[in-house]
Amino acid sequence: MSRRSGILEFAVLGLLRESPMHGYELRKRLNTSLGIFRAFSYGTLYPCLKTLVASGWLIEEPSGDEADATPASSLTGRRAKIVYRLTAEGKEHFEELLSHTGPDAWEDEHFAARFAFFGQTERDVRMRVLEGRRSRLEERLEKMRASLARTRERLDDYTLELQRHGMESVEREVRWLNELIESERSGRDQRRSSPEGSAQQDTSGETGGLPRHRGDTPPDPSDDTAK
Repeated sequence: MSRRSGILEFAVLGLLRESPMHGYELRKRLNTSLGIFRAFSYGTLYPCLKTLVASGWLIEEPSGDEADATPASSLTGRRAKIVYRLTAEGKEHFEELLSHTGPDAWEDEHFAARFAFFGQTERDVRMRVLEGRRSRLEERLEKMRASLARTRERLDDYTLELQRHGMESVEREVRWLNELIESERSGRDQRRSSPEGSAQQDTSGETGGLPRHRGDTPPDPSDDTAK
């Protein structure tokens, strides 16, 4: 399984954990809620759904309206609308994927998908993913600065500006990650110091309160200029 198809399967399982959906509705949610999938087509989505059904992680069901209209549908040749529903095994598999914090979770597209489901992710896992992503970007930024220092004299003004833009994009995301990490830590500290919070373990998807952006748009982790 390729990394890109793995990201799509993760996102499909995550969206269907929220509620069952038709394929069209699922594709719409992938495009609107998770912008990293804006280029995905039905030709990509449906093979993914078939794989997940074959794995036992999803089941196909006729929608409520279509179930009553099956005889008429067969006479007219129209295909009944299929609703995809997460199975218990699929939910368990998705929760296992949510717990992974390895290097793949820090890469651009995978991080964007993981972040989209942070509301369903445990706090400690969120912290490891955020810190891993920050380390990855700091390494990238160091390489970009070293490369620019070596090649600055040979670059024309426009190429130089493009390089600077890429660096600024990475720097902006690092600042954003710093705010998120600090917010997560503050939320955890507040919970530990609270009399009510000390009696319960935090395994929910609650955040510590996302930082307010000062008029900025949150950085796009899939921005090509930040690579």
